[in-house]
Amino acid sequence: MDSIAAIPKYNLTEAQERKEIIRQYRALLRALKTKLKKGDKELVRHAFEMAAEAHKTMRRKSGEPYITHPLAVAMICVEEIGLGVRSSICALLHDTVEDTDVTLEDVEREFGSEVARIIDGLTKISNVVDNNTTQQAENFKKILLTLTDDPRVILIKLADRLHNMRTLDSMKREKQLKIASETVYVYAPLAHRMGLYAIKTEMEDLSMKYLEPDTYREIARKLSETKRERTRYINEFIRPIRERLEAANITDFDIHGRPKSIHSIWNKMRKKDVSFDEVYDLFAIRIILNPPVEREKEECWRVYSLITDMYNPSPERLRDWLSNPKSNGYEALHTTVMGPLGKWVEVQIRTRRMNEIAEKGLAAHYKYKEGATDESRFDQWFAQIREVLGNQDTNSIDFLQEFKTSFLTEEIYVYTPKGDVKMLPKGATALDFAFSVHSDIGSRCIGAKVNHKLVPIGHKLRSGDQIEIITSSKQRPNEDWLNIVVTAKAKSKIKDSLKEEKRKIADEGKYLLQRKLEQMGVAFNVHNVDELVNFYKTQSQLDLFYKIAIKTIDLKELKEFQIIGDRLEPPRPVKPVEPLVPQDKTPGGKDSELIIFGESSDKILYTLANCCKPIPGDDVFGFITATEGLKIHRTNCPNAARLLSHYGHRVVKTKWAKNKEISFLTGIRIIGLDDVGVINKITNLISGEMRINISALTIEAEEGIFRGNIRLYVHDKEELDELVIRLKALTGIQSVERYDAESA
Repeated sequence: MDSIAAIPKYNLTEAQERKEIIRQYRALLRALKTKLKKGDKELVRHAFEMAAEAHKTMRRKSGEPYITHPLAVAMICVEEIGLGVRSSICALLHDTVEDTDVTLEDVEREFGSEVARIIDGLTKISNVVDNNTTQQAENFKKILLTLTDDPRVILIKLADRLHNMRTLDSMKREKQLKIASETVYVYAPLAHRMGLYAIKTEMEDLSMKYLEPDTYREIARKLSETKRERTRYINEFIRPIRERLEAANITDFDIHGRPKSIHSIWNKMRKKDVSFDEVYDLFAIRIILNPPVEREKEECWRVYSLITDMYNPSPERLRDWLSNPKSNGYEALHTTVMGPLGKWVEVQIRTRRMNEIAEKGLAAHYKYKEGATDESRFDQWFAQIREVLGNQDTNSIDFLQEFKTSFLTEEIYVYTPKGDVKMLPKGATALDFAFSVHSDIGSRCIGAKVNHKLVPIGHKLRSGDQIEIITSSKQRPNEDWLNIVVTAKAKSKIKDSLKEEKRKIADEGKYLLQRKLEQMGVAFNVHNVDELVNFYKTQSQLDLFYKIAIKTIDLKELKEFQIIGDRLEPPRPVKPVEPLVPQDKTPGGKDSELIIFGESSDKILYTLANCCKPIPGDDVFGFITATEGLKIHRTNCPNAARLLSHYGHRVVKTKWAKNKEISFLTGIRIIGLDDVGVINKITNLISGEMRINISALTIEAEEGIFRGNIRLYVHDKEELDELVIRLKALTGIQSVERYDAESA
């Protein structure tokens, strides 16, 4: 499947194009109207003309003139993110330095150093020499370096990414996969962290449209079918609330329902293992109040009280972000109540100010912050990123991974013994907390008291915990600690400490090697040490010395080297070892086949990834690994987003060749009522009626419910889908779902 929908052909004439570009430019000026100061209009016009001239010969993949993209990005910046004139100028020029003859010096001369600095942050690094990294990761690191100086860089980047996602239909399939994965892996969480909920939601939905098209279409269809029924229900739910608020003299408010996003519904279905019909809160009700700032909290709680008098709340679903706003500035009160017809409904209560911060995130946050003196959560967050970026040792891919786990996950709030609040990512441990207090305390941490109870250093913290760290002067960080911590600060401090320790031990190895070479009459020089690094396949000289010191390298093998003058020459291998070409053997007796569309459409050898066990008919991509040749993954594989967003350049477009002779191992999980003969019915259907071979079957029954895992060989996804439908039709079967045979 090469694209999600048929793309309308682009067919505007030159005159129509000019008209359309001018229309978009005027719309941008209208959107900026309230923000334009003296001389600004001329600057925006100059930026538009400069960009239009620079991109005049360029077209987008859809056929449109390229200038429509910077114009659209500028419009998103103003209308959806709430940015102003400078950001619009930067958005108009964001691709000029990278893709045209315009230089950074030109931009600085025409628009000043502030605009030039932002454009530089948005300009991709064109070539990366380091083998441990990729362009995507390196570019992302560059954006973040500028982010801490000027957050507008990341906001414009998010607008750029959103427009690319909205126009992804005209891209090739492998490009769609790479961009969508990168978006859901890094950019959607980043939009969330910046408080841009609408943009985060749209990015997730658009990514899902390309990564899981069938599921996306199915949920969209069901949402559309149930729209009328939902609207009726929302109106029925809202009516008494409106009356109660007005009776309580609360008149300046807005109340409306909104459907949950497709992606969040899909997440609920997966996490809770329920069908679409069982997702209880398909929609949320939002109440927006307008009290004076000093009475905001009081008014929100008052409305909460009125609603929970009418509808029973679920106690564990209360979220109080009034007392403790999220680190991205989000403030609101969320509760889930039991509405008419036994349906759960989420109710969100916030004020207009809170709503603007929720919609416009960082930009609105700075608007309301003017004149305030306290350091905001955003500022603390930037300070933490700045500290981690200061450690330039990390390679970019590690950095991207650590940035995601440290800075893009939900956060928890914990307390020091004195009652100070510390903000940590969800999943953080007592050891993370120790390092967040001070790196010395982290390095000497041997345990902690959480809420006055003794816990080990790996204890996972929860919001509201109070932590006291216990230290010992004899304690030193060790390698295992890297698996205990999740914050980038803790990881980098532990790595620094381990390196220092390793260096001390390596000095001993260096001395041993020096003596050994002297005994052999060979010089201890760069050439000879490098020969040994290659021979023992260590990553560096430091690694070589370290392994000699801890005796994992035995220097007896040196006698096999030839000595020419004072130089070491490695022994010649007797016979080169032929690398094995990986291939996937199946019970069909033949090797599996894939057609790869690229330079040639030959059938080539590959292996199926164990993490997701693809079968013919699955939406797949090929991934060129460093050691195992081509691996085939499903596009909804748990590892797909990471692989595609880190190593998009290694992705190969793949398509199944039709071959009914080959069987593929997959698995299904069945849950149902433990009734007499139910297992017999299941095996009869699989083996007898559908003639599918069963490889393994395990059944566990408990309190009238059975759970079965069946591993079986199917020819393709069609056959598996038919089997699932027929199994679900059997009486007493509650759910049937595919699982990856390895993860049983």
